[in-house]
Amino acid sequence: MPPRVTSAEAMLETILELGIVPFFANVIPGFSIEEMTPAQNWFDTQENLSFTPWDWKIPCVQSEDVAYGKFLLGGKAAFASIEWYAELRNYRQAQVKYQPDSAQQQVLDYLAQNGSIGIKEVRGLLGIKKGQADALICKLMQQCRVVTGDIIRVYRGPDLSYNGWQTSSFCTPEALFDKPAVPFFAGFDAGDDHPLQVDHSPEESYRLLTEKIRSLAPEATDKAIAKLLN
Repeated sequence: MPPRVTSAEAMLETILELGIVPFFANVIPGFSIEEMTPAQNWFDTQENLSFTPWDWKIPCVQSEDVAYGKFLLGGKAAFASIEWYAELRNYRQAQVKYQPDSAQQQVLDYLAQNGSIGIKEVRGLLGIKKGQADALICKLMQQCRVVTGDIIRVYRGPDLSYNGWQTSSFCTPEALFDKPAVPFFAGFDAGDDHPLQVDHSPEESYRLLTEKIRSLAPEATDKAIAKLLN
């Protein structure tokens, strides 16, 4: 795929058009935000911070139109539209290996009560180190039980400069994408209140995902697609 990600708007448009895409180069050549970005826009420099996908992912997440997290390729960063994230979620949550353990369930229980959580809160809740907290959140993202809910730029120093440092918070996909119940009245339709629900089997979701990726990357092998999705 030729370079097409040249702005935050173009990045969001690309994600929505493709439906599901890894952030970094991977086992399927050309199928990543990295490879769709002109080289001059990929690398961070002090003068280039606001002109790279590293920064553009912030408005993409804040749009609430896409999922962002480490949910492809065994825990690598990726984006998906709500439609295709729902298919991945339907498939993943039916698999034995993607069931939460007791520590992960504690984080999910916290989210049910509080809505969002950061790495510091995960550490405090479970009494673990940062690396362990990062790994736990990554596992929940692979299970499609947690996504990045927000990313905030951190401004530091006496002049409050932005040097590319960011902080993330996490929430359930339901909290991010499900709409609050609004009574229907004349002239107003709340639309799909539960866009993550699908009406077919996990096996069908996997088939649809496989066909979707093959339509985007015809050269992708079955092995590469399986590595992407499992």
